[in-house]
Amino acid sequence: MSVLDAFGAGVAVDTENPDAGVAARQQPSPDRKRRHRRRLLPAAGLTCLLLTAAGTANAAAGTTAPATGSSAADRTPAEILQAGAQQGIADGYPGVIGMVRKGDSAQYVHAGVGNRATKVPADPKAAFRIGSNTKAFISTVLLQLEGEKKLSLDDTVARWLPGAVAANGYDGSKITIRQLLNHTSGLPDYLSAVQINAPYFLNINPREVFPPQNLVNVALGMRAPTSTPGETFAYSNTNYVLAGMVIKAVTGSEPAAEVQRRIIEPLGLHDTSFPTADPALYGNYLHGYVLRAILIDDATVSNVQVSGSAGAMVSTMDDLATFTRALMTGKLLEPAQMAELKTTVPVNAEAGYGLGIEHVKLPCGKWAWGHNGAVLGYFSEWLTSEDGTEQALHANNEFHMLAGTPGQAHTGTAMTDAFCAL
Repeated sequence: MSVLDAFGAGVAVDTENPDAGVAARQQPSPDRKRRHRRRLLPAAGLTCLLLTAAGTANAAAGTTAPATGSSAADRTPAEILQAGAQQGIADGYPGVIGMVRKGDSAQYVHAGVGNRATKVPADPKAAFRIGSNTKAFISTVLLQLEGEKKLSLDDTVARWLPGAVAANGYDGSKITIRQLLNHTSGLPDYLSAVQINAPYFLNINPREVFPPQNLVNVALGMRAPTSTPGETFAYSNTNYVLAGMVIKAVTGSEPAAEVQRRIIEPLGLHDTSFPTADPALYGNYLHGYVLRAILIDDATVSNVQVSGSAGAMVSTMDDLATFTRALMTGKLLEPAQMAELKTTVPVNAEAGYGLGIEHVKLPCGKWAWGHNGAVLGYFSEWLTSEDGTEQALHANNEFHMLAGTPGQAHTGTAMTDAFCAL
């Protein structure tokens, strides 16, 4: 589900996810390359190349943006993002969409198709699976609960989930909620287990039931601890499965219901949802695809229970931008919780991970908050400035659980460069 996801890239991130950072996109450091490999699962290389059908639209006027043939120095942020989308299609993505926003002025880009069967152009207003970008929603709910004095982030996992983490040397009485949210718990990632990732990648049974505790149990059985809680950052989707379980233990409601009540409805995110069992998408959405060897299969209908609170949500460019702006500008959290959200642990020299979000230094020198998400068939990333006035996002509709592909590099670099140009 990425960012660094073990599955996908999430921005340091995470698929999604999963989830791989964007800080050194143009000249990735050896550490960043290793992090991508560690967090995503191996699969066939990207070999299928598709034709490009591109266009850039102005959000307010609905007009077409200028062509992207000018030099890089002369291009607008939207033109930079558009060129990256078109390169993503050349790299083999079926479709790429993106958005840049400065203040209240937004521009959208799109290239390729949202449905390979009908050849309908990729729609920048369409919904897609956001993978590990779900994590920011989950951390927000837990921070709100702390603000309401219903829990403390320094509560142990065992305080709310007795017996949930108690095997193979792991002890929930020594792991805090905060350590789940900033990925310093030391827990293995269940998505790295073959019994989970193999059937998921093959999309054998999109309705197979995966109770959260079962996913946790798989993780606990993978290996004995290699670090003590709080010692080091290590991205693990298991952390957010447990975080969702804590939400239910505290509120009595499923995490999806709390996200709906506390975030989706107050912000008017009409195109955002948190499926818990139904593997299908509805309305206006991008079809998701997965490359297997030399074949590309439709994976739009896929298992959401595998990702759950770590990466099951569905959203759009507009809704994701609205949420991240509201989050970073304090509309969802009290000042004390905002400070906790933005307190980071080191990922590398250019990035720190907060609570479901990452702080990254970009090649241009700007700092940004962001994350990424990757689940079967979809990869997305976002960046926003501290004050929420500058934002860049992009998504594509192919992910085969492999990090470091040309498409990821080119579209990610374009997003970073577009943000730097705002």
